Amino acid sequence: MTPWEVFAVKYADRNERTRKDSFLFDDDHHLPHDMDYFIWVLRRGNEIVLVDTGYDQEEGDRRGRPVRLNPVEALAPLGIDPLSVSTIIVTHLHYDHAGGLKHFPNATIHLQAAEMAYATGPCMCHGTLQAPFTADHVCEAVQRLYSGRVVFHNGDGEVREGVTVHHTGGHSKGLQAVRVLTEVGWMCLASDTSHYYENFLEAKPFPIVVDLDDMLDGFRIIRSLASSDKLVIPGHDPLVRDYFPAHGPEHVIRLDRGPVKWEAS
Repeated sequence: MTPWEVFAVKYADRNERTRKDSFLFDDDHHLPHDMDYFIWVLRRGNEIVLVDTGYDQEEGDRRGRPVRLNPVEALAPLGIDPLSVSTIIVTHLHYDHAGGLKHFPNATIHLQAAEMAYATGPCMCHGTLQAPFTADHVCEAVQRLYSGRVVFHNGDGEVREGVTVHHTGGHSKGLQAVRVLTEVGWMCLASDTSHYYENFLEAKPFPIVVDLDDMLDGFRIIRSLASSDKLVIPGHDPLVRDYFPAHGPEHVIRLDRGPVKWEAS
């Protein structure tokens, strides 16, 4: 089986957060705790699979969370033409993961059926649960469905040879992680199954949670999917940029050759 190249592409950050924004239970809630936002790219020869799409300046302005680079601009150093992208794995439909779907109009999306049901169902009557979603992004996913460009998964599923998705839930009802074969072993792109290394390594729940039991089980699942904890990639941790090398511009990080250092415990 031919391994994939894997890149994390940073497009935004939030650096005025504290640990209370990252950990449900913690002794140092007052301390600063930065957050990075990523899109992930899987590449094998001429094949490209995007994992999530980030959000764009329009959404950033609406939420008061500006982007450093719009998704298309952020991906440009990897030679990615948004009109040529045919496959996108959407880990979940929160604004910062599905907010750029409209920029890739020809792509088929891979989504957990539970996530579509959650984002379009009665749970969205609750403002707290609705807050991480934007209706336009959910409607874009529904439009893809009606044009025959949604592949639903119920639990585990294969997207390409060496690329599989796995339902974890917890943070969102239909959240999924991605397992991908690299030259150094199986890597797990955890997305928001674990926002930070600390979440899964120390079983510390993230505060935005639909099902706490599923979130805690998700920490176990992502560790089981990767060949080692070093190859579990959390969804928002700035440490990813410390552990893995830049690939050209500093916002593009090469993951598939493994970390150049490892300090997590």
